[in-house]
Amino acid sequence: MNKGTCLLDTGPLVSFLASGEPVLTEAAFLLKRGGRDAEALFELLERGVIRIALAVEEERGDLRALMHRYRSRPMSLADACVVRMAEIHEDHSVLTLDSDFTVYRKHGRVPIPVMHTAIPTD
Repeated sequence: MNKGTCLLDTGPLVSFLASGEPVLTEAAFLLKRGGRDAEALFELLERGVIRIALAVEEERGDLRALMHRYRSRPMSLADACVVRMAEIHEDHSVLTLDSDFTVYRKHGRVPIPVMHTAIPTD
């Protein structure tokens, strides 16, 4: 596993931004819904702290297949993107607050290495 690099789900990103492309869209939406500005999200992108590692248009067939496979959950496009990135970047773990990632599988059968994080409490 590549030390210091992980695939980031929306929950930890929003948690990080609130306290201090679909995943980013969902993060921006959740920040706005929570009365927060998405400016910090763009600052992280500009500084290279986070980057977009998936082109939805190029991966649409695989994303559609993932969302179909997990339609009973139901899987969001953001979650499908993270699972697809886990398939592409085999040596990365997923940092998430979402328990669905213990159910999702890479390539249909391989558990995804998950790093769960607790939501900060005041």
